[in-house]
Order: sequence, then structure tokens, then C-alpha cells
Amino acid sequence: MADSSPTTSTRPYLVRAIYEWCTDNGYTPYIVVSVNADVRVPMEFVKNGEMVLNVSFDATSGLQLGNEFIEFKGRFGGVARDIFVPVGRVSAIYARENGQGMAFPVGELAAAQASGAGIAPEVSSAASDAETPPDTQPPSVRAKPVLTRIK
Repeated sequence: MADSSPTTSTRPYLVRAIYEWCTDNGYTPYIVVSVNADVRVPMEFVKNGEMVLNVSFDATSGLQLGNEFIEFKGRFGGVARDIFVPVGRVSAIYARENGQGMAFPVGELAAAQASGAGIAPEVSSAASDAETPPDTQPPSVRAKPVLTRIK
């Protein structure tokens, strides 16, 4: 007998997996957040509706990577701030040092998932092996979901 309840999103599991991969390999995990009214971040650091957050052990206090929310305390300009991000607003997680990670769609797909509609896989891209300088923008998010195999 199959359970008719909606399945949980794969996004929080993939975010935790990439986070763990980054930390296991000595990389700095960054998340890209598509900011809206549900996201609690220092608005003065938001650019073009997005914010890139360092979620490494050294940059956070009390980090919780839950199935629904990512929460932690982070320092911005020397001031500790509470950060609250619904997992559906995470558009990417990647390693600062090499840009490898995953990007996720945000917007219509996240809204459809919240309503329980059947949706195609969430993974939209994986970063290439190309070297990315530490202070650059993360890999761009594609509009149509695509899974790229990296060997």
C-alpha cells in the first residue's frame, strides 16, 4: 500500500550533503539566498534580491541545517545577527575555493512544491571544475532543471 502523503523536498538533503562535502574537504561552504519577506538577513547586504552567506563553522554560531529552515548567528560588520532562511529560498550552495556545488530553482518551482504539486527534479546545475576566485559570484542558476554528471 503506497503512502499518498506528499514526499519531502530533496533540497535540504542536498544542501546538507554539499555542506558536509565542503567541510570534509576543507572548503568554505557558501549559500546563495533569494531574499523575500520570509528571509531574515541584514538587508543592507542584499544585492539584486540575493545574498551570499558564508555558512562555515568559523563564520556561524548555532548553525542548524533543517528540512524547512537554515538558522544561525553570523557577524556582519562586527555585529552578531540572527539569520533565518527558508530552505526553499536557497538558490545555490557551493565551495568558495573552487565553485563546485549545486544550484536550485527558486520562485515558481518553490511555490509549486509548497502547494504539493508534482514537480520535476530540483537540481538545476552542478558547477564546473573551473577555478573560481574567492570573492566572485557563484555559478549562475539555469531556468530549466538539468543534472550534470561530473567525473
